[in-house]
Amino acid sequence: MLSPETLEAYRRMTPGQRLKITMEMIRENTPYLLRGSPEVVARRFERLRQENDARNRNMLTAIARTRAKE
Repeated sequence: MLSPETLEAYRRMTPGQRLKITMEMIRENTPYLLRGSPEVVARRFERLRQENDARNRNMLTAIARTRAKE
């Protein structure tokens, strides 16, 4: 979880600044994501997919809940 100070700093950034940070993080972390046997890499990406699916499901559920109240 990010601290309130960090969140506020991100809010003050321009979209371009946030994108630059994102691209730097991707560039720095890609070698670690691809390290290991093909089975390990496949499991790692499957876990990322599961986490993304769960996060998307939660967001869609929350959106549906707010629209149902209207």
